[in-house]
Amino acid sequence: MKAYVKLFFEVTPLIVFFLVNSYYGIYQATLYFMIASIIAVPVAWYIDKKIPWMPIITGVFIIFFGGLTLFFHEENFIKFKPTIINILFAVILLAGLKFNKLFLKMAMSKAFQLKESTWKKLTLRWSCFFLFLAIVNEVVWRTQSTDFWVSFKVFGILPLTLIFAVCQLPLISKESKK
Repeated sequence: MKAYVKLFFEVTPLIVFFLVNSYYGIYQATLYFMIASIIAVPVAWYIDKKIPWMPIITGVFIIFFGGLTLFFHEENFIKFKPTIINILFAVILLAGLKFNKLFLKMAMSKAFQLKESTWKKLTLRWSCFFLFLAIVNEVVWRTQSTDFWVSFKVFGILPLTLIFAVCQLPLISKESKK
């Protein structure tokens, strides 16, 4: 139950972004996206009783790129944010892999007890997936309307990520320490 509540509050800023964009446009949506992201951090901390690094990192990027979007009144900044975040996550995971620091394991070892080789496979898979998401975001925001891009963030990226995560379950269950 706790995991579902946490997921709900992590996804809420994205839902707010979509809904506000539908009625008021990208600039109002960006402002409310920033506010919802700020609110999500203490809620995530309250639920888990630990520092919520992922919402903090994404929140910083939302505030930075959202601030640029609003200050310069240029929507491309907020559209470029997912590309930067996904590339950053991929680079961090790949750098960790190179230097034998398995950040994915550090983040998820309480949920899964896996062999070192499995953590490495998952790290490589997630790195590739993040790079894929960066490319897809670039293609969509550069070739489609703003409204389409916002909808794609909610109804495209989120389901793709969930499907990808579910597709990792056979490896996780097969390679899990018994």
